[in-house]
Amino acid sequence: MSDKKKVAVLGAGVMGTGIGQTFAEAGHDVMMIYVYDDITRGDPRDRMKKNLEDLCEMDVITEDRIPEILSHVSTTESIEEAAEFADIFFECIVENMGVKQDYFKKLDELCPVSTILATNTSVMSVTEIAEKSEHKERIIGTHFWKPAYLMPLVEVVKTKYVSEDVVNATYALLEEAGKSPVIVQKDVPGFLANRMQHALFREAISIVENGIATPEDVDKAIKNGFGMRLGVMAPFETIDSGGTDLTYSIHEYLFPHIENSTEPSPLLKQKLDEGKLGFKSGEGFEKWSPERIDEFQKNLNEGLVKVARALGKL
Repeated sequence: MSDKKKVAVLGAGVMGTGIGQTFAEAGHDVMMIYVYDDITRGDPRDRMKKNLEDLCEMDVITEDRIPEILSHVSTTESIEEAAEFADIFFECIVENMGVKQDYFKKLDELCPVSTILATNTSVMSVTEIAEKSEHKERIIGTHFWKPAYLMPLVEVVKTKYVSEDVVNATYALLEEAGKSPVIVQKDVPGFLANRMQHALFREAISIVENGIATPEDVDKAIKNGFGMRLGVMAPFETIDSGGTDLTYSIHEYLFPHIENSTEPSPLLKQKLDEGKLGFKSGEGFEKWSPERIDEFQKNLNEGLVKVARALGKL
């Protein structure tokens, strides 16, 4: 008997498709569940096939693996069917607390008590998502990073209710699927990585707002400086290598001068008011033609594969 878990993914959009592909690549049977207008977006297996063909072109997988991987994937519009099938659910639907709570309540009622129920929310309290459900101990956060089939990180978010058995089982499943999970011990806004990422974004916007550098040079400084190093030398390794005494001295001098606002930047609000929404409108902090956007998207996956290879993640 196979020890592979049966994985259901609620929501067949970009994130759901990427999560489903991750587990199909690892040999798990995956059932994708259409919600809302997912069905109008086409078969997620077609999007997976395109992703896999791209990976094939980059020599990540061989062409003969594509049909084998896709053979593990099925689709349904029936949550009831998926509840009978799954050992674990990954929810990837709209970021609306009421909608998520109602879906988890329904899943909690339909699924055997042994089924793990995981939410891929990137911002919402997992504890609050579980509030309407009876078996709160089996509800957990699993925040994948986009694109889910390429990014190794998954944040495993504990709630005040979740059992350690569910935490351990979820962690082990993600590791088995080739991910690099981390455990977030407290269910706090932003979890772990987004708190750090948006602290960086706050300072980056502040630097532009205060005329210290242009958006282009901010990005260039990160890509060619500490951002290039972070994959092999992260903050606590950097602190210890230089010495906690050095870091303390730097912080004592620097912290009074860096951004500490608890509100979004006025410059960001100005962009919003002007309709400068980035890719969506063709301009944000920089101008984005359709051709430049296409080039960016193409370079993103290729770049992530190169970085993953360099770091020994592929």
